[in-house]
Formats: sequence, structure tokens, C-alpha cells
Amino acid sequence: MKPLSNFDSLKISILLICSCVCFSWQVSPQKITWKELQGVRFTKRFNKKENMFFLYPSFSEKVKALEGREVEIRGYMIPVNPTENIYVLSAYPMAACFFCGGSGPESIIQLKMKKSGKYKTDEIWVVRGTLNLNADNIEELNYILQDTEPIKKVN
Repeated sequence: MKPLSNFDSLKISILLICSCVCFSWQVSPQKITWKELQGVRFTKRFNKKENMFFLYPSFSEKVKALEGREVEIRGYMIPVNPTENIYVLSAYPMAACFFCGGSGPESIIQLKMKKSGKYKTDEIWVVRGTLNLNADNIEELNYILQDTEPIKKVN
């Protein structure tokens, strides 16, 4: 076997470095803020099945770019049905959230937890999961975080 030249060694080193950088770039979650999720407009449309009007979202290109990406976001935990592991993360505490306080639907994310757990109302958490956008299913929220993992409770 012939020894590698300095040039060949340099090429291999650059290839290894690029591979490591690309791999770590793809794997690390993107930290997002609630402001980034405000890129959405709502249009009132009639839903024949339910025989009533609903607000349907149109997501901005910036929000669409987050679709399917692993993200981290900080917010207030809202237990919807803890016995069935149904939680929502809100930009605001319960008293000011979308359900109670008049904030918009872009200020909440439906959490589909990887593992069950017990979380209290208004606990502040950083969570991680894969962001899905929902424009049509009225049974779910517009933002859904799949395989959600609580990362850190904030005091």
C-alpha cells in the first residue's frame, strides 16, 4: 500500500471536518421564538361537515421553512387532559393564553409527548420536538410538536 501524500491527507482531513460540521448542523434542534410563529394569516371559511365557519391558517414562507424540523421553544405548560397525556404549550400564562385571554391561535402549540409525564399549569418549560404545520384538520391545533421531549423546567 502506497503512503498518502500531504495533498491526499489534506483532502481527507477537509472531508472529515465537513462531514462532522454537516452532521452536527442537521442533528441539532433549531431554537425558535413565539415571534417566529406569528408569520400566519387566518381566513374564515365554512366547514360543511361541521356546518359552521372556522379560521384556517396560511403560513408564511419563514414558518413553512420550519415544517418537519426539530425545534426547541420555551413556553407555559397547559394541561388539557393530563390523564390522556394531552398538553399545550403557550406563549403566555393560562390567564392570557388563546383559550382564556384572547391571544391568537399562533400563540399555542399542541404537544404530542414522547413519554407521559405530569406537568402543572403555567410551569415554564423548554421543549423539543418536530414541528408540524396543520392547515386543515380542525380537530388539532395549527402548530403541532411531534415526539415532544421536555428539556428544561425554568424557575
